[in-house]
Amino acid sequence: MEEDPSESERGIWKLSVDGSSCLTGSGAGLVFPSPNGWTLEYALRFKFKATNNEAEWEALIAGLTIAKHLEVQKIEASNDSQLVVSLANGEYEAREDPMVKYLSHFQGMKSAFKILRVVKVPRAENVRADQLSKLATAKELEKNQTVLVDYLDSPTISEVDVMDIDVPQGPNWMTPFINWLRNGILPEDPVEARKLVYRANRFQFRDEILYKRSFSFSWLRCLNPSEADYALREVHEGICGNHTGGRTLSHKLLRQGYYWPTMHQDAIDLVRKCDKCQKNANISRRPSQPLTSITAPWPLHK
Repeated sequence: MEEDPSESERGIWKLSVDGSSCLTGSGAGLVFPSPNGWTLEYALRFKFKATNNEAEWEALIAGLTIAKHLEVQKIEASNDSQLVVSLANGEYEAREDPMVKYLSHFQGMKSAFKILRVVKVPRAENVRADQLSKLATAKELEKNQTVLVDYLDSPTISEVDVMDIDVPQGPNWMTPFINWLRNGILPEDPVEARKLVYRANRFQFRDEILYKRSFSFSWLRCLNPSEADYALREVHEGICGNHTGGRTLSHKLLRQGYYWPTMHQDAIDLVRKCDKCQKNANISRRPSQPLTSITAPWPLHK
């Protein structure tokens, strides 16, 4: 028996969201009227830099998170951003890395609701949410006494990057050393076993962490592939990162006390794939092949 459309629309909550980004900061505004008549207005200020599209995504995710805590089952979220609404409804394809992560996070929240719709509304119909988002970026936010105010310390998608490190890893380059130093297990191949015993003299397994002896630095902490990828990106383009070159990046990681066998090549590959590095790198004026001199049989011949 099919559900009556009027029954499915009964008890649906309306959510209006808007994001704002300007020189004074970034923030989001939420207007959350309930079917019972009361309305929740919310201003959210970001303690990080965000583009306008990222602020729109943060506003939508924050509103759905509040609805999830209130155990709302049916919700319709309205936004005046064509990009966010089209991505959420599958009309556009996410190409940039932040948009892909935001879309993945949004899709993971769908299972918490029986009905979840994201609709595009004109800016004139989203005035109150827009005002709250502007309030969140204003310097006078602390003086506000009438609207619920909160702060967001870091982007929503950054939590996924941190959690990826804790995912159980499969066998990697550290596995043979750990098996030998902790459990005394050697490879079946006698040649590989002899090589492993010789190389293991430079390593030490302590407190469930593998370290490598260094000639110029203290003991270096060994990283698995996912930890190495995070460390590379954090040093290269994190809060204190300055988009250094490949060799400088790998040496900087060594000075910070980290090690994995392919760190130099991985640093070079990361810099080659970095979009900002390619756009802002110095243009090489060196010719593609060596110059050759042209001789003349007499002066002023050429």
